[in-house]
Amino acid sequence: MAKDYSVYFNRPSLKQAKKRKIKETPKVDFNAHPNLRHLGRGKQYLIKTYGCQGNEADSETMKGILETLGFTETYEETQADLIILNTCAIRENAENRVFGELGRLKKQKNNNPDLILGVAGCMPQEEDVTDRILKKFHYVDLVFGTHNIHKLPDYLESAMLGKERVIEVFSNEGQIVENLPKKRENDTKAYVNIMFGCDEFCTYCIVPYTRGKERSRDPEDILDEISTLIDQGYQEVTLLGQNVNAYGRDFTDKAYTFADLLNDVGQMSIPRVRFTTSHPNDFDDTAIEALASHDNMMPHIHLPVQSGSNKVLKRMNRKYTKESYLDLVRRIKAALPDVSLTTDIIVGFPGETEDDFLETLDLVRRVDFEGAFTFVFSARKGTPAAKFEDQTPLEEKKARLQRLNQFINDGFLKGHQRFKGETVEVLVDGTSKKDDTILAGYTKHNKLVNFPGTREHISKRLFVDVHEAKTWFLKGAIHEDA
Repeated sequence: MAKDYSVYFNRPSLKQAKKRKIKETPKVDFNAHPNLRHLGRGKQYLIKTYGCQGNEADSETMKGILETLGFTETYEETQADLIILNTCAIRENAENRVFGELGRLKKQKNNNPDLILGVAGCMPQEEDVTDRILKKFHYVDLVFGTHNIHKLPDYLESAMLGKERVIEVFSNEGQIVENLPKKRENDTKAYVNIMFGCDEFCTYCIVPYTRGKERSRDPEDILDEISTLIDQGYQEVTLLGQNVNAYGRDFTDKAYTFADLLNDVGQMSIPRVRFTTSHPNDFDDTAIEALASHDNMMPHIHLPVQSGSNKVLKRMNRKYTKESYLDLVRRIKAALPDVSLTTDIIVGFPGETEDDFLETLDLVRRVDFEGAFTFVFSARKGTPAAKFEDQTPLEEKKARLQRLNQFINDGFLKGHQRFKGETVEVLVDGTSKKDDTILAGYTKHNKLVNFPGTREHISKRLFVDVHEAKTWFLKGAIHEDA
């Protein structure tokens, strides 16, 4: 039998999530009540993360909050007193994986009735998902979304001490919460959120509804966070946002853009700076100039195009054309001749014809992408594209994806081959999963390199001579003078 709802019961509303009323973004500071500081003493937690870097960053925040409450992390389900699934809603198969995992965890819950089982992230922001959890997964104790991670201590107090089922998902524009603790997964590389939300409303995408309006952190808070990371010895930061190029456009009290932020971070002593994700419609020349002006800006840009057909791009509401995208690529390459470009492409969008698909292949040829994430269109309930007429058989879509991937894989290999015989700088992540004597790390161009070495090299930047170029990685040896 389902538990009674707590005072926190609040379902999501797609209608409310579409609204963009507030111009000023509320800013609050995280502050867990002192009485809750020992709530997790002697207890262990496990967080499973699905989706993008934004979800990974959110999981780091959840872990930081839990450890301020006295919890310790475990990787064994049977030892966990709290399990949270931090979810992704971008594609249907990602949601199906989570529901399958919830079904599997029912046995774990039966074996340990005191286990607190939670679902967080983007999936709860969808009305039908939260309704499904309410109706079919009565043993889930805690459901919250992307806007209220900072309230996790209060929710756990109700779930653990009050034995109440907590369902609270906000569908507002969102706010900025500062001073959130983090337990970072890497002691060399760090994610730094610079903004949240998205106002682009691509017709296929659920993110504007699950993440709220575009809202930017104050530059002082971002620069302070990066300064702290530098003091802690971090070598690389990735600036995160659903649309980083729109950073600062919501400010009403100052004129400060993404280019301004890049210039300020470019003058800091952090060796490597990356960012994701960019929207081509908002990628302006000032940002390109900033990238070209600082040595710590990495020469890799992920620039999702989604399609090469103007007809399809218009139906996607991408707000640019094939021609304007190619012109942006031209300007980027003029300023950054050595740049590595990667992208996202959707195949089989409703109404896509063979000619439309050939336009995409033509764009891929002309840009020379060095990698891509490619997908067959996945209809997301609540988005306009879910209602578009779609007469292309799934088998035809899959066949197009295979044809596209042949071009993309050629681009992967070509992008790697240009470094054969070169000496590249590698930030070492760790050892190979299959061989402890083989190290793995990434170049400035975000190329994976495998090479012999010892564990003392982990977390260091080394020069590596590239001897072999494979489709998915480079092979080499530590430069003799390194």
